Amino acid sequence: MSVRGALVRFRAVLGLAFAQLRRAPGRTVLTVLAVALAVLSVTLLASLGAGVVDKGEQGLEQADRDLWISNDPLDPAASGTENPIVDAHAVARSVQSREDVRVAEPVAMHEVYVGTDRSDLQRVPAVGTSRTHEGFDFESGEGFVLDEEDYAAANPYEPTREEIVLDPRTAESLGVGVGDAIYVGSSRATLHEATVVGTSAHYSQFLGSPTATVPITDLQAMTGTAGTDRATFVMADTAEGADPAAVRDEIAAEYPAYDVRTGDQQVEKLLQERTLVLASGVTLVGFAILGGAVLTINLFALVAYQQRDELAALRAIGLSRGVLAGTIGAQGLVIGVLGGLVGVAATRPIAAGLNRLAERVVGFEGLLQPSVEIYAVGLALAIGLGGVVALVTGWQAGRYAKVEHLLA
Repeated sequence: MSVRGALVRFRAVLGLAFAQLRRAPGRTVLTVLAVALAVLSVTLLASLGAGVVDKGEQGLEQADRDLWISNDPLDPAASGTENPIVDAHAVARSVQSREDVRVAEPVAMHEVYVGTDRSDLQRVPAVGTSRTHEGFDFESGEGFVLDEEDYAAANPYEPTREEIVLDPRTAESLGVGVGDAIYVGSSRATLHEATVVGTSAHYSQFLGSPTATVPITDLQAMTGTAGTDRATFVMADTAEGADPAAVRDEIAAEYPAYDVRTGDQQVEKLLQERTLVLASGVTLVGFAILGGAVLTINLFALVAYQQRDELAALRAIGLSRGVLAGTIGAQGLVIGVLGGLVGVAATRPIAAGLNRLAERVVGFEGLLQPSVEIYAVGLALAIGLGGVVALVTGWQAGRYAKVEHLLA
């Protein structure tokens, strides 16, 4: 066939395709909306999957340090109730006295009760630390810093600083803010008053639930672990130019009873313990793509089936199966482009609305994270798969498009 003939045939196929679309505007609009919904199922679910994976990784990065000294088993989901390191401050001071270590500090983790009424308390995980640093991203307040005088005045039986940083969700549920006093204790029978000095979700990202942060001396006093000075782990940052792996080996030799890991090793370990969270995110992405593909295939197969009478009539006047397949394929491309663009355009505002809802319900910001790559996958399914499926179903429909259908 000559180039001129091919162009004439191409124009004829496009003309027939647009004529079919104009002939049934209601069906065309509904089909475009159906494709848009298929695209949305891909983009929104994939955005959720990407967000789940990202939040899992962010939670680990929140507590990123060069070195971690711990003692297996260490389960972040258990809120550190084991606290296996004894004489944690002595260990931290010994580690920090090294020339290749810039700072080292113990971190303890327990479950505590918080509330504004002794008879109405919430149980939340609490992290005990010596300071709240810049990475806390406070929504309000400034946190706390323990100094040598605080350690010297610390009481092993009673909290002395009596300060607490609450997760914003916990603060909202209790109806308190910076400067307000609440009850805190390891049991309902041993409650102490503490002043809210800030609101931050820093450790909540790490533990996956609303977490309070308190001075470690107060947490140890409340939980009865001050005498043995127990902590969940000691975290350290190496001095500039020091090799974390080499420092790890030397500290491990000095403290053979404990597990010493670099930051990367600790992240790998925690990732293994969060396999379910990360796997669920990957699974969501996979199901999104698979579900969108199935919806698109069924949709265009239905479009071809609904046009069987028109295709039979065109076949009866002598048009070839190739022209009929091209007609349906062209319709698929047009519908795929329109539906894909509508679906992609609707993704961001819908994701924003769902993110606001998720933030209020579970407290995670930006849980759905649409990206250029996700938009591209949605458009590819709508346009590429839509066009191919429409072409194939058009070819199959042309096979059965016979005059008998018009007489039935």
